[in-house]
Amino acid sequence: MTAEQQRLNVNATKKVPLEQWGPYVSERQWGTVREDYSENNDAWNYFPFSHAHSRAYRWGEDGIAGISDFFQNLCFGISLWNGKDPILKERLYGLGNYEGNHGEDVKELYYYLDNLPSHYYMEFLYKYPQQAFPYDDLIEKNRSRGKLEPEYEILDTGVFNDNRYFDVHITYAKCNKRDIGIKISITNRYKTAASITLLPTIWFYNRWQYGGVMSKPVISRVNSYTVKANHERLGNYYLYFPKTNEQFFTENETNTEKLFGKPNANPLVKDAFNDAIVHQQNVEYIKAQSQGTKFAPVYKYKIPAGRTQTIYLRLSDVLMDQPFAHGFEETFTQRKMEADEFYNEVLPKNIPAELKQVQRQAFAGLLWSKQYYHFDIERWISNSDGISPLSDQRRWGRNHDWQHLKNQDIILMPDKWEYPWYAAWDLAFHCIPMAMIDPNFAKHQLILVMREWYMKPDGQLPAYEWNFSDVNPPVHAWAALQVYYIEKEKTGVGDITFLKRIFQKLIINFTWWINRKDPNGNNIFEGGFLGLDNIGVFNRSIQLHGQMELEQADGTSWVGMYALNMMDMAIEIAMQDTSFEDTATKFFEHFVLIASALNEMGLWNDEDKFFYDILGAPGTKPLQLRIQSIVGLTSLFAVSIIQRNVLHKLEDFTKRITWFENYRLKNNKFWPNEERAESEKILLSLIPKEKLQALLQRMLNESEFLAPCGIRALSKYHEEHPYSVNIEGTDYNIQYDPGDSTSNFFGGNSNWRGPIWMPINFLIIQSIKKYGEFYDGTFTIEYPTGSGNYMELLEVANELTKRVIGLFQQNESGKRPLHGKYNWFYQQPGNEHLILFYEYFHGDNCSGLGASHQSGWTALVARLISEMKPSHHHGKVKHSQSSVKAV
Repeated sequence: MTAEQQRLNVNATKKVPLEQWGPYVSERQWGTVREDYSENNDAWNYFPFSHAHSRAYRWGEDGIAGISDFFQNLCFGISLWNGKDPILKERLYGLGNYEGNHGEDVKELYYYLDNLPSHYYMEFLYKYPQQAFPYDDLIEKNRSRGKLEPEYEILDTGVFNDNRYFDVHITYAKCNKRDIGIKISITNRYKTAASITLLPTIWFYNRWQYGGVMSKPVISRVNSYTVKANHERLGNYYLYFPKTNEQFFTENETNTEKLFGKPNANPLVKDAFNDAIVHQQNVEYIKAQSQGTKFAPVYKYKIPAGRTQTIYLRLSDVLMDQPFAHGFEETFTQRKMEADEFYNEVLPKNIPAELKQVQRQAFAGLLWSKQYYHFDIERWISNSDGISPLSDQRRWGRNHDWQHLKNQDIILMPDKWEYPWYAAWDLAFHCIPMAMIDPNFAKHQLILVMREWYMKPDGQLPAYEWNFSDVNPPVHAWAALQVYYIEKEKTGVGDITFLKRIFQKLIINFTWWINRKDPNGNNIFEGGFLGLDNIGVFNRSIQLHGQMELEQADGTSWVGMYALNMMDMAIEIAMQDTSFEDTATKFFEHFVLIASALNEMGLWNDEDKFFYDILGAPGTKPLQLRIQSIVGLTSLFAVSIIQRNVLHKLEDFTKRITWFENYRLKNNKFWPNEERAESEKILLSLIPKEKLQALLQRMLNESEFLAPCGIRALSKYHEEHPYSVNIEGTDYNIQYDPGDSTSNFFGGNSNWRGPIWMPINFLIIQSIKKYGEFYDGTFTIEYPTGSGNYMELLEVANELTKRVIGLFQQNESGKRPLHGKYNWFYQQPGNEHLILFYEYFHGDNCSGLGASHQSGWTALVARLISEMKPSHHHGKVKHSQSSVKAV
């Protein structure tokens, strides 16, 4: 057993399977809802980037390559100055939602290179320009560009041309749980010597101004190479560092004079280091201090061309005379070796080295995206931040009906800069790759979001902090089963206790869906935008005209999938605990009713062979919104196979579904299962075989959904055939947008109108595999549509997997599709192995778009790589058209 697995086994015995220290510091705290105390819900302008280096946060901290303890009492990160910037580089820069032509966007180059689930080894790379950082240029160019133009990125500014930058490589290697080695290596990539100032910084999260601690913590000088950080909750920690003539102390408190014109009590404020380094203000004063709540030694280097400057630090709870004694540096080598051993053990042995590297970086990004998240809605609404007074607008404004929500946990974030807040359905996807390396933490995360300090008393799950009441697709039962089976595959033992725990909470959430999102009681569901930003002809979350109602094909399909997943979970539990047999029957019957409604109540268009949303109003004919999008393909996701040995064991379940089948067939009602005489399997799916065939033919058409690197969210058909509908005098339109959003529905930064999204592709591939497992080669279909090449479904799933994985692979010229027009940078020596895990990908050229470090759900590629099979059939054999028909 590897050293890392031994550590994870110890963590598995804890109530929270987590290390005390990890990369839990956000990369952006400014501009978040929890820091917004405005009356008009304008989070971006209430706490803009320009305030971040001078204003203390209320609910957390941010930094570059930051680490903290799991309650974020004490933080460590790095600050840099190239001698030209107007501010100290203390945090990653990006545009707020109003500044970017496609919404908020980080404008930095940084990479998560490696990480272990225990965080005993972590690597982070930051690329820092040697010229002045182009803050104004990025704002002005993006502000001047329209929705139809691409974003103006940091590599477009020219500051990285000719390799005129530093590679700042931060490595953490733990000596033990509370003793952390820190290595900072700065490489001058330019052809001449260049100067840089480095401030490795520790600071306390400011709880003392809001009554969060009894006494103010303090960092104090011990000697010329040591400071002590004392906190009532954390105890004593010591930062050891190389001796230097400049050591700065200040307080992590707001510079009220600079921001609000109110005098400061003393010059020791949050941005004192910035003013001392950049403007040479109060340098001697802060050097003369011997204590504070923020501390940094200062190192000024002039690094020759191509050379590297390295320093070591150590953060420990033990006072030492010789912290850098012989053997300390070897810890980094040892932990790196342990990381290699761990991944060699948990990842498949028979995949190419390049794909192993993709997996390793996917996991690194996933693990680096763990973040401390602190938000108490009741306190947030009922208290002031000391800057803005309380107001009725806030008392009854955003999220006022979520006052039970009291979060203070480590959570897998979608992206610690772009989305430094959890999203319920994102988290479900994150847990699947996490289960491959740390199943106990994956299970913990899924159960966490179901706990009473997250789930609303009525059963609704919190969506995300901009609007906790928004409705995300109910994928948590599906994700829990995925995590369960991944762990069972890994260890040989399935965690039934986990399934029981989450099943009980999911029943509450499922009931919320039934009671709140099926207003007519006909098993046709609503849900609003359901996570699919911009997919509709109008914002599906808005209140429609008059008494109009939108009956959603995807809402109905998602809940059908939910019911089927709950049945699968109940069956799995019932094989060991028969008291769950009745619930298996309950969810089976509910699935049948939803399947019947989906197929027989007007959502299917027999001319187009596709599912559509329906817009209806009393006294008018229902209108199908004939938009060919992922909305119509979600019906593929609800598919399950029941093995006959299950039916033999669960006699009451078998008796009940047999009666239900006979009753429905006798009365000419829809029945959603299929059996084959020679098989020991029964297929359950939302759609019959002929509809499956029709949907697949459309989905696998390269002029419609099938893109070079996956399945598009909106059919390319709408590029030349935009869809338009007039509703009570207002025209609504939608067309194929393969890249960035051209709509402002959800801030403009997310686009489901054409691009390729990893979670949807993952669901499609998993579903086709399930169908293929049942049909066992007897169902073939043309792939791609119109090519004359026929494949059975498992081969189709594998070919789709290859397309998606192809996003990350180098072609014969060394280019990766996801890097798009920036491949010139990623083909330079030293950059060839750097990979970004974007939020989504261009529907035509496959370049990465949206959040550039969305390692959460895009890390699903790691699971796809592990499941990919070598192809034996390359689509060269032609079969008769009749082979596609029902067998």
